[in-house]
Parts: sequence; C-alpha cells; structure tokens
Amino acid sequence: MLKNWTNIFIYHIKNNKLFTALNVLGLSIGIAGLIFATLYWNDEHSYDQWNPNKDKIYSVLNDIGGGNVWAVNSPVPAPILKKTTPALKEYCYFTSNYEKETVQYNDKIELVDKIFSAQSNFFSFFPFEFIQGSAKSALHDRNSIAFSEETASRLFKNENPMGKQVKYADNFYVVRGVYRLSQKSSVMPAFVTTIIEETLEKRKDSWGLSFGLMLKLNKQSDTTDILKNLNNIYIENNYKRQAKAEGITYEAFLKQYGEQAKAKLLAFPKSRLHQGNCPFPEGNANLQFLKILMGLSILILLLSIVNYINLATANAVKRAKEVGVRKIVGATKSQIITQFVFETTLITLFSLLLALVIVELTLPFYNSILNKNLILESSQFYVQLVFIFIIVILVSGVLPAIYVSNFEPLKVLKGNFSRSKNGIWLRNGMLVLQFAIATFFIIGSFIVYQQVNYMANKDLGFKGAQVMDISFKPKKGKKQFERYKTVQQELLKIKGVQAVSAGVFSIGNDVNSWSGLHYKDNKEVITQQMAIDFGMIDVLGIRIIKGRDLNNKFASDTISNVLLNEAAAKTLQEKDPINKEIIWESKKLKVVGVVKNFNYFGLQNNISPMIFMHIKSFEWMEKDMSNIFVKIAPENMPETIAEIDKFWRTKVDAEYPFEFNFVDRSFAKTYKNYQNQSRLFSLLNAIVILIAVFGLFALASFSMERRLREIAIRKTLGADTNVLLKNLSKQYVVFCLIGFLIGIIPAYFLLQKWLEDFAFRIDIPLLPFGVALISLMFLTLSIVLAKAYQVTKIDVLQYLKYE
Repeated sequence: MLKNWTNIFIYHIKNNKLFTALNVLGLSIGIAGLIFATLYWNDEHSYDQWNPNKDKIYSVLNDIGGGNVWAVNSPVPAPILKKTTPALKEYCYFTSNYEKETVQYNDKIELVDKIFSAQSNFFSFFPFEFIQGSAKSALHDRNSIAFSEETASRLFKNENPMGKQVKYADNFYVVRGVYRLSQKSSVMPAFVTTIIEETLEKRKDSWGLSFGLMLKLNKQSDTTDILKNLNNIYIENNYKRQAKAEGITYEAFLKQYGEQAKAKLLAFPKSRLHQGNCPFPEGNANLQFLKILMGLSILILLLSIVNYINLATANAVKRAKEVGVRKIVGATKSQIITQFVFETTLITLFSLLLALVIVELTLPFYNSILNKNLILESSQFYVQLVFIFIIVILVSGVLPAIYVSNFEPLKVLKGNFSRSKNGIWLRNGMLVLQFAIATFFIIGSFIVYQQVNYMANKDLGFKGAQVMDISFKPKKGKKQFERYKTVQQELLKIKGVQAVSAGVFSIGNDVNSWSGLHYKDNKEVITQQMAIDFGMIDVLGIRIIKGRDLNNKFASDTISNVLLNEAAAKTLQEKDPINKEIIWESKKLKVVGVVKNFNYFGLQNNISPMIFMHIKSFEWMEKDMSNIFVKIAPENMPETIAEIDKFWRTKVDAEYPFEFNFVDRSFAKTYKNYQNQSRLFSLLNAIVILIAVFGLFALASFSMERRLREIAIRKTLGADTNVLLKNLSKQYVVFCLIGFLIGIIPAYFLLQKWLEDFAFRIDIPLLPFGVALISLMFLTLSIVLAKAYQVTKIDVLQYLKYE
C-alpha cells in the first residue's frame, strides 16, 4: 500500500512541479522562521537552569518607592540578617557589573573584560566545573584569583596556571583555580577575585551597600520569614534611628520623607527574564521582544500552512476523479484520509529538511541581529523539532484530506465537480487571511522603522558628535583629580582639541548613581547625581535656561553650589528655584542654575531628575572619576585622535589601551537593539509577502486554468481583452480589500501597545496604512493581471474543438 501511495505521490509531483515547489518552499520558510524563534527562546530560558542550587537562591532588591527598584543597593547588612534569621543558610555580596582591565603575567599584558568580584563563597552559589583546583579553595584568601578556562588559555598559553602570580589593579594575585563555563549563566566571568571584601570590611556598619546580594535559603518556603526580617531590621535599625537623630517620632519621619524602602526577593531562575533592574552582570533578556518574535514566527508558520491548505484544496479538484474511482472500487474514507496525510508528511519532511538548510546558512546573519551565538544543537531542540513536524502535519494535512475524502463518487465521475462550490469558500477565506497577515506585517515593519528613525534623529538635548568620552583608569597611590588636571593641560596643547572636561558618568551607559534630594517639607526625590568639572555643560552643548553655570571664579561652586535639570527643579515646586537651598547626601546645597532636560539612558526612559555638582564637592566623587571628555574640531579629526592616542599611550597609561567613544555613538547604543528589531521585522515582512505571493500566484494560476474553456467561449463571442482582465481580477481585489480591513485592526492596537514602552515615541500615522494598501493592491494586480493576460492569449480552437 505504501509503495502504491508513494508512486501516486511521485506521479502527481511530476505533473504539478510548480505547485509542489511552492508548497515545499512556503512551508520550509515558515518552519525556518519558527526554528529561529525557538532557538532564541531556548537560549534565553536556559540561563542558570544547570545550577543545582537555583531554587534556593534569591537576590535582594530594594524597592524605594515611586516605581524605583534598585538591584545593587541592599537595604540591610547581610551579617545582621544572618544572625537574626535561621532560615538563611548563607549570603554573598558581589559586583553587579563587570570590570574591564589589564592583567599582567611576566612580560605579557592582556586586556580582559568580564572581570568579576565577589565574596569567597561565590562558587557555592555558582558551582562551575573546576578543571584545576576546587571551588572551596579557589578564593580562600584575599590574594587568590580564579580564571575561566578560556582566559587562562589566553594568558598562560600551554603553561600550567596553578600557583602562578599575576598582576591586576596594581596588586598581585596567585591563581588557585581554573573553571569551565560550559552552560549559560547570569554570571559568566573571565576571572573572579575577592577585592570586594576590602570594601565590605571598611563599610561593615553601613546601610545601603552598592553591591548585589544573593541569599541561599534552607528551604524555598522560607521567603516569607526572610522578607519579614529584612523589612523589620531596616525599620528598627535605620529609619527609627534616623528619626531619633532628627528628634522626631517615626510617624513624623514617615510623614516628612514619604514612602520608605522595602526589600523584595527575586527568585534566581527568574532573574534572566525579570523585567526591571537586574542584579547580575549578564543582564536580563528582552522578554517583550522574545514574546513578539515567537508570536510573529508562529503567525508566519500559520501563513505557510494556510498557503499549503489553500493550494492543497485547490489542487484536490484535479484528483477528484481519482478519489471517485478509488471509492467505487472499495476504498474507505479513512484510507483516503491516511493516503493524503501520508503525502502531506512527505511534503512536510522535505520542507523541514530544506528549513534546516535555510537556518544553517542564515544563522550567522540572525545571530548578528540578536547579538547571540545560537547553534542547531541540544536534545531539547530536537524534541521541539519533532513536535513542530507533527503539528504541521496535523494542521496542514488533515483538513485537505478530510475535504478530499468527502468527494461524492457519482458527482465527480459525471464531471460536474469542477463546477461545484465545494472548497471555494474555504480557499477564499484563507486567501483573505493571508492578505490580513501581510497587512499586519507591512504596517508593523513601517511603524517600527519610523519609531527607530525618530529615536535616531531626535534632539537629545546635548551635542556629542565631536565629543570623545575617554576611559580614565585610576592609579594606585595617585589622586585621580590631580592626575586629570595635568592631563587636561596637556590635551589642550594638541592641535584640534577645543575643550577638555571630566565627569563621573558616561552618557548612554548604565554608569550612574542616585540619592535622595530634600527641599523643605517636600517628599524625598530620588535624583541622579552628575558630578562634573567646570566647562562640562559647555562641552556637551547643554543649555542653561535659568541662572548660571558652575564657574571656577566662585569658590563656593566647588563646595556647595549645584545645578538642577528641569525635572529636578520642578520637584521643588518653586516658580524660581535659583538660590533655593536643598539637602542632598545630608549636606546643604544652593541651586545656582537650571539646565534644560536631556536624555541620558535612552528614549525608552523618561528623563530623570538630575543634580550637577563639582567633582570636588564630595571626596568620594574624586575617587570615582573615570571619564574625560574632549571636544575636538571637525577638521582633521583622524589626525587629532591619533595625536591624543599617542599622548595617552606615552604619558598617561602605557599599560591600559586608549579607549574612547564619541558621546553620540555611545548614546546610539541605547537604541541599537531596536534598530536590530526593525531589521528583523523588515526581514519577516519580506518573508510574509514572499509566502503570500507564492499562494496568490499558485491559486490565481489554478483558478484561471479552470476557467480556460469559459474564456475561450467569451473570446469567441467577441469579449474584449480588457473586459476579460477585469472579470478575472476583480474578485482578488475584493479579497485584498477585505483582508486589509481585517489586518489593520490588530496592527493598530498591538503596535500602539508596543509604542507604550517608549517614553518618547511617535503617534501612529495614516501613512503606513496607505502604504500597506497600495503595496498589497500592487502585488495582487501585478500577479493576477499577469496571469490573466497570459490566459487570455489561449488558442480558442484548442478548448472548443470538442464542443
């Protein structure tokens, strides 16, 4: 039986090469799209799943109210929590961001990123496989260091790294372990040190340490007790003490300072997909984009299946007599269904194999868009592939098979079936669905492109095209600000350098710091601090709209005078904020100017309140200064940059490479992901249109071939070619319009929802809808009229000689 079905299948492939090719190609493209999305989905959901402790580990978040949740500001010192909470097994502080620094072994200097610091028990939270040394001994003292296998290979080549001494951050460390990073993790460091222990020791009595904090519980159900203790300790040992120090009651303290911070626990397995501040340096996934991509890929596969069903039911008419004869000779309905499902299985198998070829060839391009390294491996993926295969067969094979099995033998053998209405409504309905899906994608890709283009061209409130943001690493035993002033003087001597200043921030990056601003009896306002040197506002081209800039002519400008941006000034609720006294970091400061709001993090975020003070206003700001900003002339920029590079390598830092970004390019990275989304959406749009074109061409071809005798009769009776073209194409124009009207509704509401994630966004214009309609109409008429014109040129005698 299978041999007979296979022979019939091969016979029909030979006689319907075009339809078969379009079916296989359409299905393969749809399956390939879903494979891409599945690989991405698996990758993001695979983080930390290997970790045997994952269900007992939680990271502590600090909810300070007003929608601000900090991941790197632990509200309660962990040692106090450990003493009072039996449910807590152990804790670990860690740096939430990687460092990038040079490491020296003998005479070899290697620049390494993903440098990480944590407490000595870090490897009990992240039990990586150790190929040399062990997790227990790798960080057993302050001078220990543990390398990843890849980093150790780069630095030591073929030497055994164990016991070797390396220099990092002006200190010497001994290699105690080498671990392997074989699976995805929220922390994937090049090497690990315990430098953080020095800071923890100095600030052991401090509240609000700027580090991430992990807790390992005895049982997963202990989270309630942990949270209760966290918040009780914070209230008793922090807020009530502050209230007592100010001579007021705790209730009055709450009334004056408003809603107070509360601890939150983030389950470790959910940290990668957490939407908000992430405590771990690998960051979190774009869950919204992940869901959108998976949904769109399923939609494209649905379009491919609809296309297949449409062509299969249309092509079934050619096989009506075959089915009728088989029923007459005794074939049952189930046998006919099984035969056609078998044929669909073979088509789907060919499509799946072609889809895998497409994925393998285009995976590098896909990875470049997503900034990933996805590969076609893993047992989970193969199980999902089999599931996709079965679902496609069931959805695309069963419906046409049932449709064919319901043919009435007598009707089809009399030759009347071709004039029957059976299947026409189904095919037309699916054609309309194809147009609706194509409408959604055309409108969607156009609006995504417009939003990204708007982000790229919006006035950001600063000018960074000619401003270099240079990384300025501190040197042990040297005062950072004094070093900077020497560098500033030398840089100004270089031809093409127009201005030099410094800041404890980097626009477009996550480097930032926040603290509470107080004014009179107003509630505390969480404000972003922007420590600057004189001239920084001018270098970035930020406008002063009230008052004046900080100036070295005023001694108080380095001590107590500050600037606010418009957002911060508004919180004072004063018509004129100039010369008003505020409290920040428990210090009284005077506002001498207001700067115009400018974007710092990206256009998906609202502009936060900012306070600008001189770097010397607070001692710790001088130590944290790590960015020098150099404004250069537009003429001969390469030569100027080369001179700065030469000066930097010879006079400033011979060990660390000269690293810089132009400020505008650094900010552009904040919407890089959205540019990639736009590219991907455009690609999906092209795929959808391609599949729709396949379906429309094949269906139009089949439909018009069925009407060849009708066309011959009309031509014999004197019908004009234009009239024939109009009659043959008008139904497709109607289907196109219906599909367009259906598609614009979900397109508008879903894209409006997507745009809501941007603080600065476009309004949805009418243009994309017009473009979608014109594009679809053009494609429809081009395909249908071309095929219609072809069939109007038939040989009339060929179809009427037997009439």
